[in-house]
Amino acid sequence: VGDRFVLICSNKSDVIMVTWKISPKTGGHCTLGYRADLNQTNRTNCTENMSWKSRPDRDPTLQIQPVGRASEGNYICEMATREGNFHQTYHLTVLVPPELTVYCDSRGNPVCKAVAGKPAARIWWVPASSSSPEEEDHGDETVTILSTFTGNGTDVNSATCFVSHPAMSYNQSIAC
Repeated sequence: VGDRFVLICSNKSDVIMVTWKISPKTGGHCTLGYRADLNQTNRTNCTENMSWKSRPDRDPTLQIQPVGRASEGNYICEMATREGNFHQTYHLTVLVPPELTVYCDSRGNPVCKAVAGKPAARIWWVPASSSSPEEEDHGDETVTILSTFTGNGTDVNSATCFVSHPAMSYNQSIAC
């Protein structure tokens, strides 16, 4: 989320026509087209964050900037050249890094929380904790994970929370 992303279509010479057909997971379909004989581009129902990376007669790459959760979906590039027709298909899934907090609860236990990540983050502790993380599904494909450190009766002065997610990794120590 928030980054720039490019989808590459076949880089062939003598392009006659290029069409990007975009079917987002939510919202309406969109197309970006280029016709070489008229040196003409066409845009139908596409949001402003989708555009040609450069000039389509030189590079038919599609650019999405910034990427948002609404950018998820199927992207098909169809290209006609003197060499033949070419198709490139992508399925874009957007990763949402969770917002992270580490704090001490009312009983003095360290707590690690990864809020609204997609997919769900994984949390573990050093030293090892016997607690099971709690999971809250927000119904929009994001998940919050909450883990409270329990030291199995040992007195721990400091615990380190480790969070793993495909879009990031994180660790923080806390003493309660």
